[in-house]
Amino acid sequence: MAGCLVLVVGPSGAGKDTLIRLARAALAGDPRYVFPRRLVTRPPSGDEDNDEIDEAAFARGCAAGAFTLHWRAHGLGYAIPAQAADRVAAGHVVVCNVSRRIVEDARARGLPVSVVEVTAPPGILAGRIAARGRPEDGDLAARLAREARVRADLTILNTGTPEEAAARLTAHLRAC
Repeated sequence: MAGCLVLVVGPSGAGKDTLIRLARAALAGDPRYVFPRRLVTRPPSGDEDNDEIDEAAFARGCAAGAFTLHWRAHGLGYAIPAQAADRVAAGHVVVCNVSRRIVEDARARGLPVSVVEVTAPPGILAGRIAARGRPEDGDLAARLAREARVRADLTILNTGTPEEAAARLTAHLRAC
C-alpha cells in the first residue's frame, strides 16, 4: 500500500486546523491515517495544537536534517517531525498543516505528496484571525495581503459549516 504526505495549506484564518481536527475524529481508529503534531517555537493554544520547541532545538534540528519539513513564518520556527516521512514510507497517509511556501520543497524530497488548499474570502479570514485574539499573530493586514500560489490537488472554499468542509477533506484522505 502506498503512503502519502497530505499537505494542508492556505492563508491564516482559513480553518486548516479545524478541518484537520474534524478529519482526524472522522478517521479515528483507522491506523492508516496519521496526524503528527507540528513543532512550533511557541506554546500551543486553543487555535493551534502543536508541540513547543525552543529556538535552539529548532536550529539544531534544522542543521541536522532532523525534520521531515521545516520553515519559518511570522518570526516563528515550524517543523514536521522526522517520523512523518517514515510513516509515509510505511504506507500511511500523513496529514500536516504546513506553509504554502514549502510545498515545492516537499515535492522535491521525493515523497508522494497531495496538496489540499483551504481558503476563504478576505472578510471571513480577517474575522477568524481577529477572533483568536493572539497578539503574536502580528499585523492583520499584512497577513491577509500575503499570497502564495500552490498547485493543489483539492481546493476547499471554507465558507459553510466546518463539518461540510471537513467532509471534503476526509473524502480526499480516504481516496489517497
